[in-house]
Amino acid sequence: MERFTISLSDELATDFDQWIEARGYSNRSEAIRDLLRKEISTKSADQDQTIYSVATFSFVYNHHERNLAERVTTLQHEVHDLVVSSTHVHLDHDDCLETLFLRGLTQQIRNFAQKLSVETGIRHSSLNLIPVKVAALHFAHHAHFHPHS
Repeated sequence: MERFTISLSDELATDFDQWIEARGYSNRSEAIRDLLRKEISTKSADQDQTIYSVATFSFVYNHHERNLAERVTTLQHEVHDLVVSSTHVHLDHDDCLETLFLRGLTQQIRNFAQKLSVETGIRHSSLNLIPVKVAALHFAHHAHFHPHS
């Protein structure tokens, strides 16, 4: 393990200690390690350097939109290897929230989320990608690599 020292202003150190306490870290080192891992994995995902990911893709839509539910279901079936699970919440008389749990090749997840987010009737969407290595090994051995027709 490599050690290094950093200098912080008193104000930043106090703010950081409050941040650490609020999140339940037992020490600064644990917090710094988590911050670094998150920043590095986010940068990798943003630069398309991450091959495999797990993700949530959430979207709000008007369920009265003509054929939207059918289009959403069809798109999910086209990438059935990516979609692990979905949840559906009725927000009000018109709007629903759906969250898809995804795993697979990062670029395929991005492409699917983009394709779904531009469907007419989908009002808001958000993709949360989490790069993974363990899932990559499992995915590589169990995924069905075939084009959909």
